[in-house]
Amino acid sequence: MSLTVSPSGQSCGATVTGVDLSGELTAKLIADIRAAWLQHKVLAFAGQQMDDDALERFTIAMGGFGEDPFFAPIKGRQNIAAILREADETSPLFAENWHSDWSFLAEPPSGTCLLAVDIPPTGGDTLFANQIAAFNALTPERQEFLRALTAIHSAQLAYAPDGSYGEKDTGRSMDIRPDQSARATQTHSLVQRHPETGEEALYSTLGYIIGIEGMDQADAIALLSELAQWQSRDEFVYRHRWEPDMLVMWDNRSVLHKATGGYEGHRRELHRTTIAA
Repeated sequence: MSLTVSPSGQSCGATVTGVDLSGELTAKLIADIRAAWLQHKVLAFAGQQMDDDALERFTIAMGGFGEDPFFAPIKGRQNIAAILREADETSPLFAENWHSDWSFLAEPPSGTCLLAVDIPPTGGDTLFANQIAAFNALTPERQEFLRALTAIHSAQLAYAPDGSYGEKDTGRSMDIRPDQSARATQTHSLVQRHPETGEEALYSTLGYIIGIEGMDQADAIALLSELAQWQSRDEFVYRHRWEPDMLVMWDNRSVLHKATGGYEGHRRELHRTTIAA
């Protein structure tokens, strides 16, 4: 079998066939996958027969496990979390706002893997927004202005005890662990140069970004809100439709992502790892 990469035709994303990720992960195979990943930013591996052991082996081959705060791992594992919604669940949809995974960490994960475990017959698409394309489409003057800004990141709005997934968030299937440590802040340049490709991208977005260094808070939120609208424009977005036996891997340095619903009355479960920076 030989690896075949089929671009989505949208702003990013490609489907990969002709590879068995439960088998031997040779150096050449991983190099080919990494090259496709850096080019397309989101890869969907269809028709995989992977278990949790295979998911861990692949994550290690791609760079090792990233830090995964505020999620409890599944039983018997240290680095796999379940993205789970039971058929009768009525709590707000998890991860329905645009974000880059754990951008509030000092060293956020370079990538994230999601392995399909239980896929509903309809709905549950994941949206990805190409932030290299979003930055490149700005005017040179706007690019220069944004390059000079340092964003303040925090998990407080989501994972503090009074956050969206805090103590008042009940009836949820996922094992989320809110904590006071979510109030910590971390700074990152608003525009990041990709360490492997050299391309510039807008990094993260309003939500995990709670302010801009040296900017009045009201002005910062206004700017971030304006940017958020730009970052998620249709021309930058790839809509991914899930299939059973599929692994999806994306580059957190290049894209934002968000969940969608539309599968009420159906169970949905994916197993998740993050790839170290």
